[in-house]
Amino acid sequence: MADDHDHHEHDHHDEHDHHDHDHQHPMSDTALRVKALESLLVEKGLVDPAALDQLIDLYETRIGPRNGARIVARAWTDPDFRAALLANGAEAARTLGYEGRQGEDMKVLENTPETHNMVVCTLCSCYPWPVLGLPPVWYKSAPYRARAVNDPRGVLEEFGVRLADGVGIKVWDSTAEMRYMVLPMQPAGTEGWSAEQLEELVTRDSMIGTGIARDPQEASA
Repeated sequence: MADDHDHHEHDHHDEHDHHDHDHQHPMSDTALRVKALESLLVEKGLVDPAALDQLIDLYETRIGPRNGARIVARAWTDPDFRAALLANGAEAARTLGYEGRQGEDMKVLENTPETHNMVVCTLCSCYPWPVLGLPPVWYKSAPYRARAVNDPRGVLEEFGVRLADGVGIKVWDSTAEMRYMVLPMQPAGTEGWSAEQLEELVTRDSMIGTGIARDPQEASA
């Protein structure tokens, strides 16, 4: 387990340790300006709040996570890229053109048949924006931030993910210094698929660790 103020891992079988860590202010000057502009436009009737919500949802669930899906699909089909991604996630992402604020330092966590990784930010909402887009509302909520650490298996079940009893769960606490992205396991039966086909199986939640990749049978239905 790393020192405080570096990246943090909670290995969940029967116990957990809590670590404090420094965070940047949850809203930068730019974010505050955007929020103020958004409020002003809504107040003056120039922007429909419902349309704005739809636009935000689009970037949360579709456009943003497409970057991460391309990274995952590349890792599933290119062993050299996979090794580079696990060695230095941020640098590997940069080779595909994905970089920027909130993604300067990123570690990629590989799910295996023995270990399932899940990401949380217990003190605010640190999140790798360049590869996953905007963080979903639930990721920033107090219940998720608390329960992901204290009851990760229960949280996963609420997301519809039921792991075998022998599978260990590691919960990683994102900080201003280090953010995380999960490399989900490639679904069985997709060997030989193209990267473009595999991208369709990668969900945002599977890259946070609150989900798994889509069943190829369901995806093709």
